[in-house]
Amino acid sequence: MSDNNQSEQNQELTGAPSPEELEAAQAANEADALAAAQADLAALQAKNAELADNFLRARAESENARRRADDEIAKARKFAVESFAESLLPVTDSLEAGLLQPDATAAQIREGTEATLKQLKSALERNKVIEINPATGSKFDPHQHQAISMVPLPPESTQEANTVVSVLQKGYLIADRVLRPALVTVAAPK
Repeated sequence: MSDNNQSEQNQELTGAPSPEELEAAQAANEADALAAAQADLAALQAKNAELADNFLRARAESENARRRADDEIAKARKFAVESFAESLLPVTDSLEAGLLQPDATAAQIREGTEATLKQLKSALERNKVIEINPATGSKFDPHQHQAISMVPLPPESTQEANTVVSVLQKGYLIADRVLRPALVTVAAPK
């Protein structure tokens, strides 16, 4: 017997695989591993494509939302005074109607002016424009008042220093923000 035949017989007796069988088994394992890696790669590529698509959709959606918000802001700026202007139209109508009365008496003109002023104040209040008209003796507030001068008080006065003596011009707030401070004179320290 040759050495090859004898080793084959020994392998058959011991149950050990032959080198050809080992190579075939190794090739099958490599083919299985390659197939598994290719399947994993295909799954990862599909997941990557799905994530890329989701990203593009989310990006487009956020861009659309930003554009809509910009449009709404532009419209809000453009028409912000619409409500305010609309509330002033009756005041304009009243003033024009008053001017169409050429032979009105002084009393009629005063009455019409007072009614028009009432309309104007109402329109301002509806649009959150609030009057700042501090009472005499109220504490001076530098956030809402502008002191024009300090005046000495007579000795018999009980008014405290740094309080409002008189209002020269009313101020106005718009939504808690000072539009114009009230011009006031303030009591000087004694």
